[in-house]
Amino acid sequence: MHLEEALSSKMDIKAFIFDMDGLLVDSERIVQRSWEMAGDELEIPHMGDVIYHTLGMNRTGRNEYFRKYIREDFPVEEFGKLTRDNFWKIVNKEGLPLKKGAKELLAYGKSQGYKMAVATSSSREYAMGNLIRAGIDSYFDSVVCGDMVKKAKPDPEIYQKACESLGIQPEYCMAFEDAPGGILSAHQAGMHVIMVPDLVQPTQEIRELTYRVCDSLADVIGILN
Repeated sequence: MHLEEALSSKMDIKAFIFDMDGLLVDSERIVQRSWEMAGDELEIPHMGDVIYHTLGMNRTGRNEYFRKYIREDFPVEEFGKLTRDNFWKIVNKEGLPLKKGAKELLAYGKSQGYKMAVATSSSREYAMGNLIRAGIDSYFDSVVCGDMVKKAKPDPEIYQKACESLGIQPEYCMAFEDAPGGILSAHQAGMHVIMVPDLVQPTQEIRELTYRVCDSLADVIGILN
């Protein structure tokens, strides 16, 4: 089923499934700052730049990347604690803003009767804390997190599990993503994908896996209508 056909009847698309960081909440830049700060404390320079290579990975995947590409004895536990502490210091001081159009799209989905879920590579504790803090947790029927699956994005497992949690087949679900790994994950799961880029712009190959690339979630309601 082509998405153009699916959108011709709202009965065909039955669910929205969202990534979280960089898509619903404007957290990736805060994470990047917290990584840079932690790296400085550990005398490991330019850790903020490493985030571009690890977007969409869960904690296990990130730690493997650090040990393979930075150094074998990378202090993953200490780095993780420092980044978490720095992240919450920044959030407590500056807040955790929603991305443009996020609240409006969630309200639209709720009013139109779509099932809605989150599929995030972040841990459940971190994800639920952010969704509650942002005031959007009540919109979701399901939240599937990186510590609830064996394989991280770009593997399709997390989106397959999110669809299963809603009881809806992937071809009737629309995924919203900001990063290439998430696009690959949702596409391989058999879903229709809309990309709203955050830190990384899509290549032509990634664009070809999406129905549309939008500047913000505020553009999506017009597409659906």
